[in-house]
Amino acid sequence: MSFRGWTPYVPVAERKKKAAAAVAKLIKRGQKVIPVIIEGRTIAKTFWGKAWCDHLESFSDYENRLPRGRTYVRNGSVIHLGIEKGRIEALVQGSSLYKVEIFIASFEIKKWKDLITQCSGAIGSIIELLQGKLSSTVMGIITHKEKGLFPHPKEIKLNCSCPDWAEMCKHVAAVLYGVGARLDDSPELLFELRKVDHLELVAHPTLAPASILQDGTKTLHNKDLASIFGIELVEEKTIKGKKELKKVSKVERSKKRIKK
Repeated sequence: MSFRGWTPYVPVAERKKKAAAAVAKLIKRGQKVIPVIIEGRTIAKTFWGKAWCDHLESFSDYENRLPRGRTYVRNGSVIHLGIEKGRIEALVQGSSLYKVEIFIASFEIKKWKDLITQCSGAIGSIIELLQGKLSSTVMGIITHKEKGLFPHPKEIKLNCSCPDWAEMCKHVAAVLYGVGARLDDSPELLFELRKVDHLELVAHPTLAPASILQDGTKTLHNKDLASIFGIELVEEKTIKGKKELKKVSKVERSKKRIKK
């Protein structure tokens, strides 16, 4: 029996037992289950995961409510968590099995373009973006509280099937922490969640080399051709007395030298 929407306390051991049984049942039905597994007491260990959790806790709307979910996520109560474009869906084991849905607004186009422009100057960091390891400069841009990629409370819509009347119940809080743990392993999911393509940061042009023409065409000099294709370019006179470039393989050139 609940009071004002609060369900009776369920011991951790019993919750874990119920969670294991629920996972087994879902798998038997053929449903894909991706649980949040926390080793030790630290929920998020990498910069990405910590930044997500710190960002959410920095808002007064969340800082007093999020801690309710720490115990739940640590003891394995989030038995499934999926992240896709604009949506987080999860299953959390409490006194019963509850479904959590969190909707995240798309990242504003103007903000995204500004982000691309700012990141385009950090050429070395763009490579690190593909590896999921960014420099502190680029990370600072992407995780900026106001202009960065992490969502604001007004961009987040929370929903849980539990009887708790609070918008952010402990099940929702557990899922939000679970997202931080998931970003430890897959930081690219943050971009997918905000409906932006992280490859646009990589493809965005920076200062063009001298060999790039104004129309975007790249020219290859003779030296470049030799190094790329393993050939030498020698000048030969044509019948008309004009000079042209002829491709001569290094092997053929060596044979000619031996004959001489």
